[in-house]
Amino acid sequence: MVLTIVGPSAVIAAIGFASIRALGRNPSAAPKILPAMIVSLVFAEAVAIIGLLVLFHLFG
Repeated sequence: MVLTIVGPSAVIAAIGFASIRALGRNPSAAPKILPAMIVSLVFAEAVAIIGLLVLFHLFG
């Protein structure tokens, strides 16, 4: 159960760190960086939700 929480959390942290770092280097690239960041966050959350659903189905 811990991996279904820690894994996506680490991915979300890495996405946030990379996007803020990229925006710090090139603020004019925000219209390209932000949609890519949002799509990546949605995929990470989807994986987390699917992992929790599988976990609860197997052990619930």
